[in-house]
Amino acid sequence: MMASTVSAHADSDKTKIAGRLNDAAAVIQQIMATPDKAIPTSILAGASCVVVVPSYKKAAFVVGGQYGQGVATCRTARGWSAPVCVQMAGGSFGFQIGGQATDLVMVAMNDQGLQDMLKNKFKLGADAAASAGPVGRNAAAGTDWKLNAEFLTYSRSKGLFAGINLDGTVVSQNADDTRVLYGANIPFETILKGNQATPEEARTFVRTVAHYFVRARANR
Repeated sequence: MMASTVSAHADSDKTKIAGRLNDAAAVIQQIMATPDKAIPTSILAGASCVVVVPSYKKAAFVVGGQYGQGVATCRTARGWSAPVCVQMAGGSFGFQIGGQATDLVMVAMNDQGLQDMLKNKFKLGADAAASAGPVGRNAAAGTDWKLNAEFLTYSRSKGLFAGINLDGTVVSQNADDTRVLYGANIPFETILKGNQATPEEARTFVRTVAHYFVRARANR
């Protein structure tokens, strides 16, 4: 009875992770559905890694807090890697009242951003520079993001809240969910470097990333 209970719990966790992966794929599709407001092709083509956090939650009454569960994949010589599970947590202070759930996409733009993804955890604004990414067909003309940002961030708000500031937010491995997804403790570096097969639950997400990011590189 105990064994069946544990098995049912594991199946439930895996179903939840599969839902998160499908939500992440939908976020990318919806962001890219409007070319004039989507991530520019030049950024898609130059991306090293992509992190998607569906329904990143932030709430505040003078003191604010942020938390989200997401997935990440990195570009390899053989295409986009199998994903890993990540989590983001942080806090904000100030005179603010409100709450929101936001779909968040982070794009690692250089080798340093890639290395940050391979760490156990890192803090945006301290360990890794992040800035709001340009959007639209003609928005990539500026060069500030090329020079300064390891990560470009994109968001799609569902609630009412004035602004999103990711400085101080910690991005870390979700080792428990990654173990549930793969059925074993596999190092994040092994997965993100493309040395692990993509599980069935993650194929739609990886295919969606490849559809937009690989096509952009081919058209560059």
